[in-house]
Amino acid sequence: MNKTELVKAIAGKAKLKLSETEKLVNAFIETVSDELKKKGKAKVTLVGFGTFAVAHRKEKTGVNPKTGAKITIKSKDVPVFKPGKALKELVK
Repeated sequence: MNKTELVKAIAGKAKLKLSETEKLVNAFIETVSDELKKKGKAKVTLVGFGTFAVAHRKEKTGVNPKTGAKITIKSKDVPVFKPGKALKELVK
């Protein structure tokens, strides 16, 4: 499902106009993104659904698959999603 299909599905379930629903979805994405940009323990928790958070990846050594040469992969922060218990149970 892509963003357009998600907007249509939400609009149908919530009985909203597509334009209103698209604004809501965009606002949700922007709000979660803004929160995750913050330094420290930035996270967004939706009880039963899951948690959007930022994880720190440490510097590590990797291998270039073409040449076999060892390379250093720099440390970085990456967005992660951890599903909640209810979502895990639903998908089982």
